[in-house]
Amino acid sequence: MPKAALIGGGVIGGGWAARFLLNGWDVALFDPDPQAERKVAEVLANARASLPALSDVPMPDEGRLTFASSIENAVEDTDYIQESVSERLDLKHKVYTEIQAVTPNTPLGSSTSGYRPSQLQEGATNPASIFVAHPFNPVYLLPLVELVPSAVCAPGTIGRAKEILRSLGMYPLHVRKEIDAHIADRFLEAVWREALWLVKDGVATTEEIDEAIRMGFGLRWGQMGLFETYRIAGGEAGMRHFLAQFGPCLTWPWTKLMDVPEFNDDLVELIAGQSDAQSGHLSIRELERIRDANLVGFLRVLKERDWGAGRVLLDHDASRRAATPDPTPDSAGPLVMAHMQVLPGWIDYNGHMTESRYLFASSETTDAFLRFIGAGMDYVAAGHSYYTAETHIMHLGEAKLGDRLTGSVQVLGADEKRLHVFIRIEREGEPVATLEQMLLHVDMTAGRACPAAPAVLARLLPIAEAHKTLPRPAAVGRHVGQRKT
Repeated sequence: MPKAALIGGGVIGGGWAARFLLNGWDVALFDPDPQAERKVAEVLANARASLPALSDVPMPDEGRLTFASSIENAVEDTDYIQESVSERLDLKHKVYTEIQAVTPNTPLGSSTSGYRPSQLQEGATNPASIFVAHPFNPVYLLPLVELVPSAVCAPGTIGRAKEILRSLGMYPLHVRKEIDAHIADRFLEAVWREALWLVKDGVATTEEIDEAIRMGFGLRWGQMGLFETYRIAGGEAGMRHFLAQFGPCLTWPWTKLMDVPEFNDDLVELIAGQSDAQSGHLSIRELERIRDANLVGFLRVLKERDWGAGRVLLDHDASRRAATPDPTPDSAGPLVMAHMQVLPGWIDYNGHMTESRYLFASSETTDAFLRFIGAGMDYVAAGHSYYTAETHIMHLGEAKLGDRLTGSVQVLGADEKRLHVFIRIEREGEPVATLEQMLLHVDMTAGRACPAAPAVLARLLPIAEAHKTLPRPAAVGRHVGQRKT
């Protein structure tokens, strides 16, 4: 199992710990704060409740977390190191010296939001292994990480860092030129400065500014960014029309981006007081859980549409599915076709998996089997598909949040046009539901049943023949309400 060393266990360091652990990495974490274990445990609890909800593939077994007594102990025998200490350059240099005294060649990323990598590398034993890997809070949900090398960084090290970050379900944005605060924080700083003026001048409160963002352009930015949003604003004429229409505004006194309000106690009290009135009735942990639930919902919508950050999640699922070997079509037993995990959206008011999701689990299993025999989406795009004609479901157990499920297929019969299957949805080897289904092969253009393609039948019929030797499930042929015998 791969191992990461994390130096610093605050909000960002704890988020990194959750991202690595829940993706199957062992983590050694060092933080001299006596409250570090409690703080990291609370962040990890939030991550366990939210990150799995973004995946349609069961999470790997969680890695092992250890709290090291020193930096030296933390970084021994690790594959990757992430530093998330306070934004003090002298402190970072001290930490890098201690790290590289033990392991000078291990990739070493910094969570810094402002320093350039060449600043971080000053006086380092091996500057080539140090780079910026700047994430966004919550690290365990948001995919973006700004990956910023300097001219002396080893290309192999940066390439390896990208591979690691992608394996965690993140999106490494390669910043090609060093600049203070990288890319994203420069935008955030501009918005922050303007927001401070709006509050100081009495134009808006902290709550009103937040409402302007989350009720309007924040929703657009979350799925299209800045330039694509403005391209649409230009209408059919596109970006050129937008620039011609709004370009002159750049010379108007609309913003105070370089005119910073005096940062004094009065401004601090004004901002903090309004923020307390806005959100003080909720604890930080409550706000984090609300934030995480909203992000999961938003990201899953993007995932369903294969758009923006949702595409990163889909790619991550696909890479983990690809690592699962195909089943062998022999007579040893039903084919395990799907591995699933019960997500928050799958449960009802009783805390159990809702009926529609048993059907969804069956559909995932059947779809995987159809892909296996060559009747996947490419086949559908060519105009043919298997349609479900009948389904009988029996509920045999209760699945709860977080349970890992497998879906298996036993072929009861098959010919050129029909496919009769028995599906088992199991938890730890025990069935929670079984479904008997009859599917018809259809010419989608003609709208009627037709023989399946020879290549599909060549995969399907040997499986059907092998499965004739399997015991026929007792539930086959049951009707609704039939008493058990």
